[in-house]
Order: sequence, then structure tokens, then C-alpha cells
Amino acid sequence: MAVPEFRSPQCRALCTTLLLTLWVFSFVGEACKEVTFHVPSTLEADKIIGRVSLKECLSSADGIMPSDPDFRVLDDGSVYPTRAVVLSDEKRSFTIQLSDSKMQTQKEITVILEHKKKVLKKRHTKETVLRRSKRRWAPIPCSMQENSLGPFPLFLQQVQSDAEQNYTIFYSISGRGADQEPLNWFFIERDTGNLYCTRPVDREEYDVFDLIAYASTADGYSADLPLPLPIKIEDENDNYPLFTEEVYAFEVPEGSRFGTIVGTVCATDKDEPDTMHTRLKYSILEQTPPSPGLFSVHPDTGVITTVSHYMDREVVDKYKLIMKVQDMNGQFFGLISTSTCIITVQDSNDNAPTFRQNTYETAVEENTYNVEILRIPVDDKDMINSANWKANFTILKGNENGWFKITTDPMTNEGLLCVVKPLDYEENRQVTLEIGVNNEAPFIKDVANRIPTMNRAMVTVHVKDQNEGPECKPPEQYVRIKENSAVGSKINGYKAYDPETKNSNGLRYKKLQDPKDWVSIEEVSGLLTISKTLDREIMAPRNDMYNITVMAIDQEGKSCTGTLAVNIEDVNDNAPEIIQDYIVICKPKMGYTDISAVDPDEPIHGPPFQFNLANTSPEVNRIWTLNQVNDTAARLSYQKTADVQIYNVPVTVKDRAGKSATKMLRVNLCDCTHPSQCPLRSRSAGITLGKWAILAILLGIALLFSVLLTLVCGVVTARKGKHFPEDLAQQNLIISNTEAPGDDRVCSANGFTTHTANNSSQGFCGTMGSGMRNGGQETIEMMKGHQTLDSCRVAGHHHTLDSGRGGHMDTDNCRYTYSEWHSFTQPRLGEKLHVCNQNEDHIPSQDYVLTYNYEGRGSPAGSVGCCSEKQEEEGLDFLNNLEPKFLTLAETCTKR
Repeated sequence: MAVPEFRSPQCRALCTTLLLTLWVFSFVGEACKEVTFHVPSTLEADKIIGRVSLKECLSSADGIMPSDPDFRVLDDGSVYPTRAVVLSDEKRSFTIQLSDSKMQTQKEITVILEHKKKVLKKRHTKETVLRRSKRRWAPIPCSMQENSLGPFPLFLQQVQSDAEQNYTIFYSISGRGADQEPLNWFFIERDTGNLYCTRPVDREEYDVFDLIAYASTADGYSADLPLPLPIKIEDENDNYPLFTEEVYAFEVPEGSRFGTIVGTVCATDKDEPDTMHTRLKYSILEQTPPSPGLFSVHPDTGVITTVSHYMDREVVDKYKLIMKVQDMNGQFFGLISTSTCIITVQDSNDNAPTFRQNTYETAVEENTYNVEILRIPVDDKDMINSANWKANFTILKGNENGWFKITTDPMTNEGLLCVVKPLDYEENRQVTLEIGVNNEAPFIKDVANRIPTMNRAMVTVHVKDQNEGPECKPPEQYVRIKENSAVGSKINGYKAYDPETKNSNGLRYKKLQDPKDWVSIEEVSGLLTISKTLDREIMAPRNDMYNITVMAIDQEGKSCTGTLAVNIEDVNDNAPEIIQDYIVICKPKMGYTDISAVDPDEPIHGPPFQFNLANTSPEVNRIWTLNQVNDTAARLSYQKTADVQIYNVPVTVKDRAGKSATKMLRVNLCDCTHPSQCPLRSRSAGITLGKWAILAILLGIALLFSVLLTLVCGVVTARKGKHFPEDLAQQNLIISNTEAPGDDRVCSANGFTTHTANNSSQGFCGTMGSGMRNGGQETIEMMKGHQTLDSCRVAGHHHTLDSGRGGHMDTDNCRYTYSEWHSFTQPRLGEKLHVCNQNEDHIPSQDYVLTYNYEGRGSPAGSVGCCSEKQEEEGLDFLNNLEPKFLTLAETCTKR
């Protein structure tokens, strides 16, 4: 019949079980009736033929006897040949007698063995498809014992197809163990379907062979679907369990509690898992040293634990265990392996350090320190050089003044008692110390509850007397004295004493250090005598003490030093002083300036200060006013009508105690934008020239005049015989504010003197310029009198940096009104322009002066004339408004 294919292994297993049950029942048949087995023609010895149901026939049977000696029947109904049997006929039968001795009952079961000779049947040529019966061909489960002893080839089972009823069937197999590696371990008889194994099999190498059986006709057609035929290898206990390590190493703390886990041992077994062959049991075979037994092992997990808290490293520090593992759940016939386990007991601080003596005595000389006076040994049973062994010493009592210190010698573990501060025999002739000792590591809890954790000992230190010198205690002594005390006054000095007599008798004093040499010291009494006037203000810092170092010497020459700190009390002996000497005020940008004063006396004799103008002339009082700003400063203001010059302003300042002083301030009221633009006067204010310097200046002036005289003579000679129109025709309009030397300049042609750069005579000189700023307005002025063009610039509208620094000049006699200046310059300027507008042949030319219509003021494009371009290129008015950092550049430009 057709066999359905199941992909799930569970489904295939269930199907196989059901078919096997049907197959068994088909062979057993009904109870106490005939049972028929279909067998091959040759029966091998001790190979099961089939199984009959004995209980269904006679459930209480206690005797089983087959009638044929060639066969034997077991208690479960299995029928085996006792030897190899060859069936010559198609059928052979025998009976099985069942008897119950208690019930006196007997029954028989007839067993028939049928054998049919194979007759070659061919499939009809008209049959295109093989017809299969509804029953599947025999899916008999099969297994094989591992490491079977044979004989080989070993018969496993017979595979039969239902198609044998109609056709001649030939059998074959494939899969691992047949036609795949390992090759030829299994084969099947082509005609009978008997399956054989050719050699022993190791389950640990191959646990199952998945073979596939095929049934085909003589002409190659498949009579049935391929039949999966798994051959399972039944496990045999042929592998010893093995520990994962030959030697295990574990550590356990000393004094561990009951049940403390030490470690875990583990073993493996290659046999089939989840069977008795791999069910392992652990145990301890031997412990060294054997007594007492301190360890146990869990039989299933292999966890080693402690079974006693009596584990002392100082008695036994290492244990050796022989571990055993056995399969078959530890039964006596199971296989056994062993391993070694080394357990090291770790040290715990369960032993306190102890002093070898309860009391110790030592001695030390007074006034000695940083010396070792005693070594104190201790004993400790714990591991050497561990924190449980290292001692920690402490001074419990007797060291309240910090005279002693105790440390531990890391090599010997002894306590080193040292003196760190000098002892005084007169104060303490004997000191008793209580010393305690414990370990660096804390004690374990069980030991700490049973024994004291700190051992104690008493140490008596005897202080030896020593001949000492005087003592300067305290090292600093203080005394107060008023400033400016009278010379010769006496004050208390530094007092030292003899520690033996507790007084100062017999001591001599000597001054070691006196920074200002203000005092002297009396040798016997130590009193200080003022030798110079004390001035608190010259001390640095002023509020600090004035320290005098004094040495005290006894009769044996031993000495000590101390410091006498003198607090000099302040008196109001200094008047406040104004800080400034010279002040620059830029007019009109600065309307005032602030002055401040300081007083070197104490604040009680200092501010607030009172500022006043001293008794001065009415002119100074008219121009200057002084107003208080704060406790230490006042504001000096001037009237707007004040002239630009240097003033001497006397200012009186008075402190709160009435001490006052007057200072003459030099105030430079300067026409500037920044005070740094008027540095020459401040720099030259205090300069005094020597006679050689004055002589050199006079010689230089004489040389300069001789050169100028030579130049003037040359110019006059060159101009003799020339008339005014010819000279005038040779002139060009020049920039009026240039300071560079050029051709002679003509100011008028009718009755007025012609001026040059280096010549001056009475006449009238007028020029136009940018004007001088006064009150925010610009005016155009005309200069007159004995003034050159340059002098007019200095005093008037061309007020440059150099003119501002050079000094003050009276310009009242050089000024005229605008109408007078206009009536003078207008006709002469027209004549000048007319002449300049002609060429050499006195023919009008348009190359010099061009006429432009008035376009208004403030054009952003500026003028396009040639004269305007020259004015813009050479104009230097911008130098008057430069910032201080550009002054050096401005000076260079103006001098050039």
C-alpha cells in the first residue's frame, strides 16, 4: 500500500510505532490458537522469529515448553531458533505447552512457520502503473549494540514489500554506512531483504545510521516508495568519566564558617547523555592531612564546602584532596576516575600582636630631640610581612604635649620610640607612657569577640639633667612707645631667664639687629635707650612692628635670642601734602582739574582734608576757584575769560587735627585738545642751563645771523633795477598757510613795504587763513605793525602746533576789522589776478586763472581748479586736531 511521507520526525516516529504494533499482533494471532510466522528459508540461531502472547492464553503460566527442540520460547513469548534451521518445506509447525502448577492447568499454542519459494513474476507489459496494496511494506525499527562482538556479518532485520505477492522484488539500500562514508558497513540481500552489519560500531563516533531501503521489480520499476531505515547504535558504558583538570587549586579563608564554598570540580562522560552511563557521582576518597575532616563534596554538583569552622592556618596551611567521580549513578559497577584538589588556607587576622614584656624603661637627656630612645619587639603568629602581621603602635597616654612619636620598623616589626620635642628636666623628670599595638588589618569578627584586639605595655622615660643656657620665652615680646619720643628716654627691653634659677640674675644682653639704629641696650638690665628720634612714617611697611633682635648670655657663655617688637604710636607730625606739582588744563575743552593730597600719619590724624586758596593776589582769586570733591581731593576751576598762560596758584590743605601746609601749583592753561600737547613747558620748568650751554647757544645764534645776513645781501643785489610790475608779474598765488620757504612775498604795491621770509619793516601785511577758533566762531583777521608773515601766523589765525608750544605773544596791535582788510585787499587782489592771467607777451591767457560761477557752500565734491587742488594737497590745518598718539608725526610734518 502507499506510505504517506511525514516531514516531522515526531509524526514519523508515531507512525512507525503503530505499524510495529499491528505487525506484532498479526504474528501473534489469537490466544491459544494457531500462530503463523512468515520466515525465510534459513533461520539463524538465536535470532528472534516472532513473539506470541502467552498471558492471553494462560496468564498464570509458570511453565513454558516448546515441542520442537530446535526452538526455545522466553517468558515474554519471544521465539528463537536454538540452532541454524533450514526449512525444506513450505511449512513447519510446533506447539508451545503452557502449564500452571498451582491451578493444575495446561494449554497449548500451535506455531506455524511458512516459507514460500520465490517465483519470478514479471509485470505485464500493459500495466503502466504498479498497483500497490493498502498495507505498507515492513517499516521495522532497528538498533544495534555498540561494540558488538558479532559474529559478522551480523544480521539486523529483514525488509519486505507487499508487492512480493504479485511481482519479483529486489532490495537495495543507500546512505551513510552503505554507499557513503563510512562505506560498506551495512548491506542488504538483494533477494531476501535481509539487512547485515559488517563490523563493530562505536556510538561515540556514529550514534545513528540513516539508511534508505528501496524495493524494485526486475525491470527497474519501484514497487514501493523508498523506506527510511534508521539504524540506532545502542550505547554501551565503554567510556570513563574524566575530570576537566588533573589538579584543582582552591583557596579558603582561615576560620571560615560551616558551609563556606571552597570550589567546584567537574567531570565529563562521552557516553550517551541522560542515561545511566553518564549519570555521575562525586566523592572524596582521601584528605591529607586526614584529621580532622574539614571538607565535603556534593555528589551531584561537585561543589566542595567546609564542614567545620576549625580551620587554623597556623596549624595547617594546605590540604590535599583525592576526588573521585563514578558513572552509573555511583553504583559499584560504574567506571571511576580520580583527580587531585589542593586547598590553600588563606591567612586571616586571628592572632593579635603581643608585647614580650609588660613594662619597659629608658632614659633621655633634656633638650635633645629627633633621637630614638627605645625599640619595643612584638610577636604575631600570622603570616609574616602581611597586613595581618604588621604591627601598628599607638601612644595611648602620657604624650599630651607631643614630646614622643612611635613608628614601626618595616623589617623587624618593632616599635621605634623617638623624642621629637625637647624635654625639660626642671618641668618633667620622668614621663610614663602607655603604648598599644594592633595590626594594620582589622581582626576577623569571631576573634574580635573572643579576645582583646589591642595589647598594652607601660614605658617609663627618665629625663636626665643637663646644664642649660638662658631661655628666651616667649620668643617675641612687645613694647609700645610714642613717635618722636625724646632722645635718651628709656623703655623696657627683652627679658630672658635662667631655667635653673627661674630669674634673670647674672644675664647680659646684647643688641644683634636694629634696622634704623634707633635704640641702644644696657648690658646688665636690658633696658632700651632711645638714641635717635623715632619716625613712624619712614618704616616700611608703616603699620608693621619695629623688630629689634636681642641676645641674652649667661655666665658660662651660653646664649639665646629673642625679638622685641616695638609698636611705635603715631603722632600728628606730618601735614598733608598735595601730590601734583605741575598741571596742564586744555582750554576750552577742560573746565577744571582735580588735585589730591596724602598724609603719611595714621588715619586718625589724616583726612578729611580742607582745601583753600592761600592769601594771593586778587587776580588769582578772580580767575581760580577751589571746591571740595571728597575727603582727599578738591576741584580747581578757572574763569572762561582767563588768558592762556602759566599760573602759580597757592593751595593750602589742612588735616582733621589742624595740621596744614601750602603748596604753589604751576598751572598751565593751554590752548590744546589734550594735555600731552603742551609738554615743553612742563619739561623745561625745572631746567637750569649751565654757563657752557649758554655760551654754545650764543655762538650758534651768531653763526645763524651771519648766514642770514649773507642771504639777504644776495637777494637785494639780485633785485636792483627791477620795477614793481615786472616783479609782480613773476609772482604766482601761493598757499598762504604753507610753512615751507619759497619766493619773496609781496603784500602791496602802492606805498607799502614788501615783506620777505627773513625780513621785517614797518608796513601793513594782510592775509587770509582758516581763522582762529574763538567761542565756536571763525573770524578773519588782518595783521599790522612790526610783524612778519610768520609772526602773524603765530599770533593769529595760523595757530599751529609749534606756535602753541612756543609761548605767548601779544597780538592786539596786529588786528584790524574785516572791512578795513577787505578795502585794502580787494583792488590789489584784482590787479594781481589780472597780471597773473597774462603770458610773457602780456597777452591774456586762460591757463592761469579761470573764472567760475558761484555754486554755493559745502559742496561734497570740492573745487576742480588747479589752485584748489594745490590747496588740498598742501593744507596742514588738519594737524591742529590730531590725537596725542599722532603728535610725533605732526611735529615732523610741521618742521618740514
